[in-house]
Amino acid sequence: MNGTTRRQFLKFGAALPLAMRSLNLRAATKPTPSSPPRRIMFICNSLGFYKPYFFPKTRGDLASSPYLKEVATKDKLTVFENLYHPGMETSNHDSEKSFLTGVPKPEAPNFVNSISLDQILARKMGGETRFPFLPLSIYDRGWGCSWNNRGVAIPTLHDETRIFNKLFGEEDLTAKRRQIENDQHVIHCLKRDMHQLETRSVSEGNRSAKIESYRSVIAELEKQLEHEAFWLKTKKPEIPNTLSKDPEFAFSAKIKNLLNLSKLAFQTDSTRVITFSMDWVYGAINVPGATGGWHTLSHHGGKQDKLQPLSRIEIDIVKHLNQFLTDLDAIKEGDGTLLDHTTVVIGSNFGDASNHTCSNLPTIVAGGGYRHQAHTVLENPMPLCNLWLELLHKYNIDVGKFGSSNGNANLLHA
Repeated sequence: MNGTTRRQFLKFGAALPLAMRSLNLRAATKPTPSSPPRRIMFICNSLGFYKPYFFPKTRGDLASSPYLKEVATKDKLTVFENLYHPGMETSNHDSEKSFLTGVPKPEAPNFVNSISLDQILARKMGGETRFPFLPLSIYDRGWGCSWNNRGVAIPTLHDETRIFNKLFGEEDLTAKRRQIENDQHVIHCLKRDMHQLETRSVSEGNRSAKIESYRSVIAELEKQLEHEAFWLKTKKPEIPNTLSKDPEFAFSAKIKNLLNLSKLAFQTDSTRVITFSMDWVYGAINVPGATGGWHTLSHHGGKQDKLQPLSRIEIDIVKHLNQFLTDLDAIKEGDGTLLDHTTVVIGSNFGDASNHTCSNLPTIVAGGGYRHQAHTVLENPMPLCNLWLELLHKYNIDVGKFGSSNGNANLLHA
């Protein structure tokens, strides 16, 4: 809340979607866990994958997928076919807003989102790490995959150098303490003002919903400051900066860097929940073997002159995802590997970006210690939120329903 005045906070506070303000944070007081902690990551490729190249041509055989045939961790992942998001028929690119919420019709002018899956998980898993969650994206467009409990978009982190410094860089402790003290003073003043407003509202017989929302935001901010004050006493991990610099293939380097930062964040237990929005990019991008507008090429209409460069972009993405999973699996941890203790979900809001359809969404679940099937084709279309509900259950979070779910998917087996 650097420099934020009481008036500014009261004006904008209920809409402030700063990361961590939707969480039930607590100071990390537990010692290092004796067994490896469980982690989870959601990766949304917002323009999807060309299905004939992504899904295996032979049921159960990943080697028959042009994109997945080179994946090194085939025995630790499952590709699912026939998952979909109901209520997205006319949502177009807005459908990404509902990737982790399942709320229908995100294109509607009166659309109100709900809390995203990662935020529910972060409430349970995030309080014991310096960063309860990390919301990453390729660039800043104001929203990504993560939404707080008021249905407000949580700003993404997209600058690799800033993310590295946030995770591992030296911190000006004096300035940070001063900021926390200033924020605590502002909160104290706000609480006094809110008490006066609430007293006036009750006396007038008009209890304002906006006041209650402000009270909620202030309470959440108090928890955040308590969390920050605790971690101020703990030194950050010492990690060398190995961010890739490649001006020729900047798009490719950025995906590589963000995935590598995710690996390091998990490996150092700096966080246990990450989202990564691989949102579409304006203008041309350059990857090995192709140059073009990713969004423009995604509207290929089946034309080979667009499919060829599009496939090069998607192959490049899969290459980095493969390396990420391989790296996680190479890190020994407890009686397994980092991948065994990390569930990585790779998916998309689009089944076919060319036609903006949200059926048969490309979905991979990797790691997590499950008995993977390599490739599973569901007999009937199933809401993707059934899988989201199952993941909540796997992390011992008991909810009766999530988004458009109509039951537990029962697709993941220990």
